[in-house]
Amino acid sequence: MSPQPGVYYGPDEDDYTKDLERFFLAGDFLCGVGYGVQLVMWTTCVRYLWKNRQRSWKTMFLLGYLTLLLIIETVFCIVQARTVQVIYIENRNYPGGPWAYFLDTQYLAINVLFYATLFVLTFLCDLLVLWRCWIIWLASGHLVAAMVIFLPVILLLASFVMGTLWTLQSSHPGLSLYSAQPLAYGTAYYAISLGVNIILTFFIIFRLLMYRRTHLAHLPAEHARQYLSIATLIVESAALYTAFAIAFLVSYALNKPINQIWLGCASAAQQVATYLIVYRVADGTAWTKDTMDSRTLTSLRVRADAAFDSKGREQTGVQFTSRLSVSASDMVGLESKSAVHTDSQAVAV
Repeated sequence: MSPQPGVYYGPDEDDYTKDLERFFLAGDFLCGVGYGVQLVMWTTCVRYLWKNRQRSWKTMFLLGYLTLLLIIETVFCIVQARTVQVIYIENRNYPGGPWAYFLDTQYLAINVLFYATLFVLTFLCDLLVLWRCWIIWLASGHLVAAMVIFLPVILLLASFVMGTLWTLQSSHPGLSLYSAQPLAYGTAYYAISLGVNIILTFFIIFRLLMYRRTHLAHLPAEHARQYLSIATLIVESAALYTAFAIAFLVSYALNKPINQIWLGCASAAQQVATYLIVYRVADGTAWTKDTMDSRTLTSLRVRADAAFDSKGREQTGVQFTSRLSVSASDMVGLESKSAVHTDSQAVAV
């Protein structure tokens, strides 16, 4: 039998609920796309790190960190896919519709895993950005670096507490992600987590811009582009995640259905930003304490070596040497030298 014109075959649900279901499925799709991107980046990062596994204990630590991140993200994506199957296939005739079933069964293990993995992923990625901020400011001294990260550390601990409460409340029988109390905890958690990222982003970009302004003139063009580009500022500060997290927080606090889209984007963007940071560390192009220390890349000394050739004319040698030593977990050492001889004065750089 073909569909009858003008006959409504849709669910008996209000428009708000139908929008929630539409965006929920779209968010699930975005999580899958993000997982594919993360899998490729994980493979690339692990290959770099594995080749240099003998050079530093930090390399093995990053290998373990990325593997843990991928395992948790894999569980998160499996839970997402299974949730869609459970609510839209196995319980499609539940009174009130699939979305009502989803909200009424937040206490099930599959939903608890959803909140727990999302929370742990966010916390682990926040820790990495905090570490990058510490490393970048460490060149100014341990005291200055500690003062810079003091407030972010306090906020990160607060976000851990609020995230734990949000996970417990959202998975409590009779409550859900959109119930009043979990919504309040969730909004507070994401606001604090976002605040941490914004503060760390500001500190990282501010520090890098300071070095950009001071030392750009002393760097060769290729190294300036590599270490001081706008792309570097975005990657090192994980600004990619911050943009999507703001969109999610605003839509979630306003209880707009589109928050499911931004949740999928924010989660994927945070993992991608993490992999980009680790990739730069593995590739030897990430900023480190040694990188900052070596930004006094050139030392200037002037000497005049006067000599006379066989014809009795004064001959002066000019030698130009530029040294760049950039260390990223002891991975990179760059040195460039050039020699020029003229008949004027002698300058060694």
